[in-house]
Amino acid sequence: MSDSQSPQDTVLVTVTGKDSPGITARLTGILAEVGATLLDIEQVVVQGQLTLCLLVRLPETRGVLKELLFAARELGVSLDFQPVDAPRAPAAPAPSRHVVTVVGRSLGARELHAVTERLARHGANIERVHRLSEAEPGAVEIHIALPVERDPEELKRTLLELAMSTNSFDVALQRESLYRRGKRLVVMDMDSTLIRIEVIAELARAYGVGEQVARITERAMHGEMDYDESLRQRVGLLKGLDEKVLRDIAANLPLTEGVETLIRVLKRLGYRTAILSGGFSVAAEALMARLGIDQAHSNVLEVVDGKLTGRTLGPIVNARRKAELLESIAQSEGILLDQVIAVGDGANDLLMLERAGLGVAFRAKPKLRQAADTSITAGGLDAILFLLGLSTRELQEVLG
Repeated sequence: MSDSQSPQDTVLVTVTGKDSPGITARLTGILAEVGATLLDIEQVVVQGQLTLCLLVRLPETRGVLKELLFAARELGVSLDFQPVDAPRAPAAPAPSRHVVTVVGRSLGARELHAVTERLARHGANIERVHRLSEAEPGAVEIHIALPVERDPEELKRTLLELAMSTNSFDVALQRESLYRRGKRLVVMDMDSTLIRIEVIAELARAYGVGEQVARITERAMHGEMDYDESLRQRVGLLKGLDEKVLRDIAANLPLTEGVETLIRVLKRLGYRTAILSGGFSVAAEALMARLGIDQAHSNVLEVVDGKLTGRTLGPIVNARRKAELLESIAQSEGILLDQVIAVGDGANDLLMLERAGLGVAFRAKPKLRQAADTSITAGGLDAILFLLGLSTRELQEVLG
């Protein structure tokens, strides 16, 4: 290509090679001196290797490309350039932009091929890939543009089916917006979400009524009994149980993987947190104090003379009540619903997951996973932090 440029030529300059300080400064300095207009810039460094792209509009200036080539040679990098058509205002409707977050123990070519092949199948164009994990690809963020005629829900279902078929990694699809990284409230179920057990099942087992309680639970799961009635019947079977058994279980709740990291980071970043549980207040309040969670709302077991009466006090925390509590907490904190994350594992969590800006099904049954915005099965609860766009490096900084 000749170094004689026609007025206002648009050129894409691509720089590759070993990274070192001052490369971008030197090249942009040359462009600034000749009055070039910078239209776009992207830079990435992978394992010490730099790729820098500069889209510039050059004035009628002789020798600028030779000067760039000479500077690149001195800097020890390669520089290529090619004329491109000047950017024009798009005639077609702009595509919708989304972020695909892939999280697994280890993500190799096979896993990323499976994800990107499905993106291509749905017409999604990958604009940027960013590794969130530090040592190796264990969390990757893929920014995509989706044509307006393509349904994001259909793409979400495809990615969910992929994750469910492997169970070795999780895939989340979120619309890219101001609120994706601007969440301010996280509400969470307790039993089988924050903790690895169902407290009512443990109480029943300790009292010798485990099988009866399990049968009622099974009937409720199959839609043969509504949640409120199933809770009344199960709690009724605990009549006469010593309150000490409940308190002992509450004092030794086994935490789910990643819970402590998740809550520590959320607290340090100023998020509000709450437990919304169909379980029992003694356990929820113990967990709230142990982890430093801001609020806990759950069912209250009636106790008389140190024994459970087989009844609950106050409104039952069912699916509708959880959704109402989510809205109430958000309103009292001045937080938009788009800025709320809800996490749960069962049908009792469906309404609150639908009400939140981001509903996360955690190690849930297929029905809830399909209804939620995204699901986590392969990792721990701290995988939610990657959904916020936080990198391992940022997490280490927050945790000190």
